[in-house]
Amino acid sequence: MSAQLLQIKDLSVKVEDKEILHNVDLNLNKGETHVLMGPNGAGKSTLGYALMGNPRYEITDGHIFFNGKDITEESPAERAGDGIFLSFQNPIEVPGITLGNFIRTALEQRTGSRIRLWNFRKELKKAMDILQMDEEYADRDLNVGFSGGEKKKAEILQLLMLKPSLAILDETDSGLDVDAVRTVSRGVEEYQKNKNGALLIITHSTRILEALHVDATHILADGKMVASGDSSLVDEINTNGFEKYIQQ
Repeated sequence: MSAQLLQIKDLSVKVEDKEILHNVDLNLNKGETHVLMGPNGAGKSTLGYALMGNPRYEITDGHIFFNGKDITEESPAERAGDGIFLSFQNPIEVPGITLGNFIRTALEQRTGSRIRLWNFRKELKKAMDILQMDEEYADRDLNVGFSGGEKKKAEILQLLMLKPSLAILDETDSGLDVDAVRTVSRGVEEYQKNKNGALLIITHSTRILEALHVDATHILADGKMVASGDSSLVDEINTNGFEKYIQQ
C-alpha cells in the first residue's frame, strides 16, 4: 500500500474576500497520478495556488498535510523546499536569468550543495532532448520571447530536472497544438516513471491524459469536490461533459 503524500482536509480558500473553495478534501499517495477536472471557474487553479502557498489565496479553514507535516502556514519557498512544484497555467517571463541558470540555482537550493556545470549540462541536454527543445533555449532568459508551447516545455523541463515529490500541473495543455501536447505529455510520462513522484493534473481538457496512467479523478464544481473515481470518470466527462455535476 502506498504511503500518503498529500492530505487536504476541509480546505476553504478565499481570494479578495470572495470564498472560492468550500471544505475541499483530497488524499494523494506517493507515486500516484490524480486528475482534477471541472468547468471554467470551478476553483481548480485556486486549489493549485493554495497548495503552493500563494499569499493572495487565503486559507480560511482546514489544513494541508504533506508527508505527514502540516504545511498550511508555510511560505511558497518552504513548500518548494519540501518538494512541491507548481507548473503555472501562464508562465511568467523573468528577464536577466537564463533558463539553465534558473534550474541550476533551484537544484542547488534543493540539495544545499554546488552542482558541477558539466554534469548539470549533461542532464539538462537529456531532458531537453525528451522535450524536443533546442539547446539554445537554456541560454535564453527564462520565458522571454518564448512561444506558448516553448513556455510550457520549459515548465516541464524544470519538472524533469527538479524531480519534485509532488508536481501540480495547472492547465499544462492549454493553448497547445496537437504536436506540442504530445511532446509535453512525453515529458510528463517520463516524470511519471519515477514512482517516488506524484502528480496532480489540473485540467478541463483531457488531451494531456491520453498517454498517462491515471489513478484517480476528481470533479470540482462551484468550489466543491462533487465526485471522485478512477480513470473511467475522465471518459465519462469526455462523453457527457460537466453538466450533471454543475447541476449538483
